Amino acid sequence: MYPLGARPVKRPLVLCALLLLLTACTTAPDDKPEAGDERWRPRPGTAWQWQLSGRLDTSVDVPVYDIDGFDHSADTVDGLHRDGRKVICYLSTGAWEEFRPDADDFPESLLGRGNGWEGERWLDIRRTDVLEPLMAARLDMCEEKGFDAVEPDNMDGYQNRTGFRLTAADQLRYNRLIARLAHERGLAVGLKNDLAQIPQLVDDFDFAVNEQCAQYRECDEMTPFIEADKAVFHVEYELGTGSFCPEARRLRLSSMLKKYELGVWRRAC
Repeated sequence: MYPLGARPVKRPLVLCALLLLLTACTTAPDDKPEAGDERWRPRPGTAWQWQLSGRLDTSVDVPVYDIDGFDHSADTVDGLHRDGRKVICYLSTGAWEEFRPDADDFPESLLGRGNGWEGERWLDIRRTDVLEPLMAARLDMCEEKGFDAVEPDNMDGYQNRTGFRLTAADQLRYNRLIARLAHERGLAVGLKNDLAQIPQLVDDFDFAVNEQCAQYRECDEMTPFIEADKAVFHVEYELGTGSFCPEARRLRLSSMLKKYELGVWRRAC
């Protein structure tokens, strides 16, 4: 998601030799983190597993796991790390969930309409004065458990019937707040859906997570991430792999077919 910009122009070898003592010419890759910035940066085509329900199966041979941040311990994350995996912390940042341990910390005034999932309600993301410390605490949890990244969900409330008069500007402000809070903790952060704001947010996020772009013929809208050398982790639920995998491969998406409950089962492109 963070566009890397134009590739540096290659200097002639003679010039590089002349400047060697002064400039120490190197061949460092374009995506090397800056000094002091060790944030993980997944690249296009990186395979992944997304499991948010059921007993966690750690046997899937992929380099990235996306799992629920509340439901799993530091020991689970550490075990995945020992197996060579990067681990993404799933959190809902745009909706309240009555089953979370911090549910009582959210004032009733922040809670809007249901978002279609049992026990969940949209949040009034305009109230950053209240939400910032609540979300900071959740991201602290992800950091303390050793996660490499966070997947903040329900990041497109302004396009839904939330019960609040949310605007596109409200959503941009809130999404950038979540990205900043994640980065301050050394966590990579993914933009979940919110296709309409990709052009404005691609610089703020390190990868994308998308549901059903093929079904709704929107996958081309993910290309700013790919062009910025950032992974797009993509799932479909209702299409067969034969109908969406060819386009996914062309676009260099990290695509798979999952069931809505997001259990162990997967069928990758």
